[in-house]
Amino acid sequence: MLAETICSAVSAAGLGIAAVTAYRKRFLAATRIAAYSLVPIGLVLTGVVEWVSNIAFKPSVWLGFGVLGVAWLLFMITRAVERRGVGTRKERRAAARAAQSDAVAPAASAPSLGAGTPAVQPRAKAKPKQQTAAPGEDFSDIEAILKKHGI
Repeated sequence: MLAETICSAVSAAGLGIAAVTAYRKRFLAATRIAAYSLVPIGLVLTGVVEWVSNIAFKPSVWLGFGVLGVAWLLFMITRAVERRGVGTRKERRAAARAAQSDAVAPAASAPSLGAGTPAVQPRAKAKPKQQTAAPGEDFSDIEAILKKHGI
């Protein structure tokens, strides 16, 4: 009852301000103020204010919000622990065993180095690495990409 009275008073005051604004020949602003001042009385008439006041003043509703907050907090804690990789001893042992085991085909996961070399030829010994250019000196590959795209 109190919330409805307050909303009605706010609407009446807003309509009064809109009338004064219209008297000053500021019709666009007066219309906007009138629209805003009709919102509280509209909420009262639709029952939204009563619904909100019932939610705000019931202890069981606040207890429910508290339970939801605790549930959310527990979810966030478990996600943080999961991201850190902390698990049970059994999970850690299984992860350690999986890390120690060798791959079934170690060469299968190696990246291919030659694009057109046949697989039958044996690889030659690795050549000594060439001196790499200092950063910022060799932009030929970037220039080629830019020329390809017309830039």
